[in-house]
Amino acid sequence: MRVARFSTLILVVAVAVVSGCSRDKQPQLMNIRTDGSGPDEFAILPNKPIEVPEDLASLPTPTPGGTNRVDPTPEIDVVVALGGNPSRILQPGIPSSDGALVAQTTRFGVASEIRGTLAAEDLEYRRKNDGRLLERVFNVNVYFRAYRPQALDQNAELLRWRRAGAKNVGAPPEVTE
Repeated sequence: MRVARFSTLILVVAVAVVSGCSRDKQPQLMNIRTDGSGPDEFAILPNKPIEVPEDLASLPTPTPGGTNRVDPTPEIDVVVALGGNPSRILQPGIPSSDGALVAQTTRFGVASEIRGTLAAEDLEYRRKNDGRLLERVFNVNVYFRAYRPQALDQNAELLRWRRAGAKNVGAPPEVTE
């Protein structure tokens, strides 16, 4: 009886120590794991068909880490499919046609380090909301519970906009009872 209590105590202390050690790394609120050791289907992009040019001397010199003529270019492919100009995607910077939009959105100033600031704040938030001891030990998904206070109630927001007279054709119809 006494040995059983002592071994239970040892087990509880070991679990607490192991879960306490994991506090140093970044918390993973969304625990998504694959069932097998196979490839990730979403990481595989098919190449474009190989084309042999009429003049092989016109081929560019291969560069390590550079692009290949058969590399997938999904952004450019979408622009072409929708009838746009693919050369506009390759231009660096902000197009002059978007000047008014940029002026309006930056009228109150721009924080140059906003990405780093948000990343640090989110890391701190995730550390504070990374689940209870047994949730961390058993890799329970706590993402939705952690971010629930920041979630938008879509039905309440839709009702608010409808009361204001705004129409949204993509929203479900009003329920009349």
